This record gives sequence, structure tokens and C-alpha cells, in this order.
Amino acid sequence: MSIVSTYSIKDLEQLSGIKAHTLRIWEQRYNLLSPKRTDTNIRYYDDDDLKLILNVALLNDNGYKISKIASMSFQELREEVVKLTDRSLTHDDQIHALTICMIEMDEERFDKVLSTNILKIGFEQTMMNIIYPFMSKIGVLWQTGAINPAQEHFISNLVRQKLIVAIDGQVSKPGGKKFLLFLPEGELHEISILFAAFLIKNNGHKVIYLGQNTPNDDLLTVYKLHKPEYLLTVITTSPSSEYIQEYLDALAERFSETQIIVSGYQIVGQDLKFPSNVKAMHYIRQLKDQLEEIEVVPQEK
Repeated sequence: MSIVSTYSIKDLEQLSGIKAHTLRIWEQRYNLLSPKRTDTNIRYYDDDDLKLILNVALLNDNGYKISKIASMSFQELREEVVKLTDRSLTHDDQIHALTICMIEMDEERFDKVLSTNILKIGFEQTMMNIIYPFMSKIGVLWQTGAINPAQEHFISNLVRQKLIVAIDGQVSKPGGKKFLLFLPEGELHEISILFAAFLIKNNGHKVIYLGQNTPNDDLLTVYKLHKPEYLLTVITTSPSSEYIQEYLDALAERFSETQIIVSGYQIVGQDLKFPSNVKAMHYIRQLKDQLEEIEVVPQEK
């Protein structure tokens, strides 16, 4: 089965960091790209064009002249990029490398880029500086439908596997606060909340993890059983924007004795009124900062 994704020149700009104006000049001067046209004569680009531009951007960022790049065959271009990504690269270059892996659905290469970074800078920094910016960059394209759902699932599952392994590898410490983590009914985007679980455990606190699509009654049952000091959720698509205020108000009332931390696409930058026990988190870094402020009290033996 072939997976066809189509991109506008603005999509190419978004993913490669190269201005649309520059791309058009390269197109005319070096025949770098060959846009296709729809029946209504609108230009569009395919996966091969995107791969080419990402490779060109990577080499260009690392000092290769555009005239030299334009004279390379696709195979030569790819070999140079592989050599570069095996060396120490900037975070932006690593993000380009991951995007190419996503388009090609190249699990081995994706895994190698991630593992190399985890060894060099550690899991937390790899997530903060490479995976998160990468996912937010391509997230725009998932929402507009430019990227095929199969590519989205491919990436999400690989990142999810890494997160679960990292969480399993953490040793529980005595003391610390209890955090109950869940996604609302209908919400399936799990990457952010898994990373939150990693950060919370890493800071010496306890995690009760309910995961995706948690029914309200189940949430209440677990809450009564564990009595956590904190509830944390990430809302990407569900509930949708017209119901989000109502949902937050109900959550705050139902769990009035608990500090609730909320984040996600439906929260960040939206015009919402947050009840006194609800705190919005605009970046994952804010959670890290907040966790550092919460004291871990060792339990008495």
C-alpha cells in the first residue's frame, strides 16, 4: 500500500525552516524541486520533494554550498546526510533527521537517532530538546492532514515504546506526593502524559497512571482509593474547545480538595477561566520546574 502525503510550499517551509521565497529561487535556479499540479492548477509537493528539501536544509545548515548540493545525486545526498547525523549535530538537524525517518517510515534509523541522543544527553534532555520540538513541528501538519495517519501512528508508537521503557527503568523512592494521571474520555494522545509520568517519577513522586480514554466514574473510583494530592491531564482533542470550560469547571468541583494540572492543545493559548484549584501548564518545562519546587519528604522507617 502506498502512502501519499501532499504538501504546500508553506508546509515545506514549516518543516525545513527554509523560507518559501528561497525554495522558489532554488527551484528555478537549480531545478531542485519539481512541483506537481492539481486539476485546478494548484502547486503541491510529495514525500520525495520533502525528503529532498530536508536533506538539502541539513547539508546547507552545515556549511555545504547550495550549488554543490544541487549537483549531487539523491543517493550521494543521502550518504552525506547519514554521515552527518552519525556525528554530533544541532537539535534542529536531529529534528530534520527524525522527519526524514518518519516520511520513509524507517524504524531502524529513527531508533538510532533517538538512542544516540539518549546516550549523549540523557533521556530527559532528548525528550525536551528533540522529541517535543519535532512532534510539535509535525503536529501542525497532522492537524491539517498533510501527513498521513499511518506516519503519525508509526512515530507515536516508537516514541511511546521509548517512554514506557524509560518509566519502567525508574526506581521508586520512598516519600513524595501522589499524582493521578489520566486522559479524558475520547482522548487518545498519550505521549505528553507518559513523559509527565517519567518526570514525576524521576523527581521522587508516585504516579498512578490511568492512561487513555478514562471514564469519569473510573477516575472518581481510583481517586477515592488513592487520595492523590495532584491530578494531571493533557487535552489534545477531547473534549473539544466548545466544551472545555464546562469540563474544567466540573473537574475542579468534583476534585475540589486536589490541585489539578491541565495542559494540551485545547488548553494552551485558549481564552479560559481556570478555577482556583486548576493550574494550566503551557510547556512541559513548566511541569519540571513545578516538580522541583515540591518537596519530597522521606518516609519514616
